[in-house]
Parts: sequence; structure tokens; C-alpha cells
Amino acid sequence: MDFLAALWSRVTQTSEPLGLPLLLGSLVVGAVLVLLPATWHTVRHAVTVVHEGGHGLAAVVTGRRLTGIRLHSDTSGLTVSKGPRSGPGMVMTLLAGYTAPALAALGASWMLSRGYSAGLLWSLLLVLALMLVQIRNWFGLWVILVGAAIVFGVTWFAPTEWQLVFGHVLTVVLGLGALRAAMELQTSRRRTRSGQSDADQLARLTRIPGLFWVFVYVLVAVVCAIADAWMLVPAGVLTVPAGL
Repeated sequence: MDFLAALWSRVTQTSEPLGLPLLLGSLVVGAVLVLLPATWHTVRHAVTVVHEGGHGLAAVVTGRRLTGIRLHSDTSGLTVSKGPRSGPGMVMTLLAGYTAPALAALGASWMLSRGYSAGLLWSLLLVLALMLVQIRNWFGLWVILVGAAIVFGVTWFAPTEWQLVFGHVLTVVLGLGALRAAMELQTSRRRTRSGQSDADQLARLTRIPGLFWVFVYVLVAVVCAIADAWMLVPAGVLTVPAGL
């Protein structure tokens, strides 16, 4: 009981906001990780984990039976669920993938803006633990275990200030990563024309063009990114001085 009480205390503790230099530095680092091709391939695995987690959560919530998740070295993934091949449940499951990282970043921004950096990190550990039991390939297992080890190390050993830094960097990676992944989806659709992307599958189910669904993904990512900036960046930083 003492251990659980101590753990709950760590999860629910709040912290002071980051100083402006560390805050801006964290946001810039997160943006650079997404924008540079060399680092984007690595951090996109985090975006893919949340993407596939979104598919899995939507499948379970809509009454489908989740049977497994695979993560691949090319940063793609696959979530398999059993249930009707059409209908609202399947539509929601397909819609949840590309929107999940943006919505996760939005939730993370809300927690960080209120000082719940520890709560955010413990929530990430819980999500990774839930996904671990659904992983069905070795590379996916490696990605989840490495991610869990990094998050646990920061959660358990890093000072509160650096937990906040890590949380801000990860939030930017998910928020901007969601936008970049959605934009790259259209490029991939034009290049491969496989018809297997989430947008193409939604097009077949709803008879609404796939480009519309790409637009929805991009729109959600843009709106969430604006909300993230509003919650994370002090108002004075975004205000243009009078007379300029």
C-alpha cells in the first residue's frame, strides 16, 4: 500500500512550467527531429506506434476484436481486427490511425500546460504496456520495449525539469509528425496507387474520394498543432509588439 501511495503521488504531482529558454529549445528540438530526413525516419516510429494504437483503440471501442499489431522497420504498421468489413465501426477504426498522433499531442499539451509531466509519462508507459500484449512481430516488440525503456528511464531517474523537456519534445514530434505523415500519405498514394492506404479504404467504404480523407487527416493535424502552440507557448511570446 505504501508503494502504491508513493506511485500515485509521483503520477499526480505537478511541476512548475519550463523557463522560456528551455521551453523554446524543447520545441525547436522536436521540430528539427521531424523536419530533418535523417531523424524523421527514426522518430516516425513513435508516430507509427500511436497511429496503430489509435486503430486498436477505435477497434475495441466500436466492438471489433483486436487480434494483433505489427510495426515494421520502414516505419509502416498494421493493425488487424475482426468484425464487420463495413459500417461505422470499420470507418472509425480507419479514421483513427492518422488522427491519433495529433489528438495524442493535444492531450499531452493539455497535461504539460497544467504541470502534469509525470502523469503524461506514466500514461505513455501504460499505453506501451497495453500495446505490448498485442504486438505480433519481433521488430514491433523491439520498438515497444526500447520506447518503454526510454520513457521509464526519464520517468524514474530524470529530474522534473528534464521530464518536462522530454514531454515537450515528444509532444512536438507527435503533433508535427502527424501533419507530416498525413501530407506524405498523399504523395505515397500518387506514387504507389496500391489502394491499400487508410484513405483509400475509407473511400471504398464511404464512396467519398480518398483525397477528402487525406484532407481530413491534415485538417485535424493543423487544428491540433495550433491548439498545442496555444497551450504550450506563453501568450507574450506569440504577441506581436505594438507598432511593428
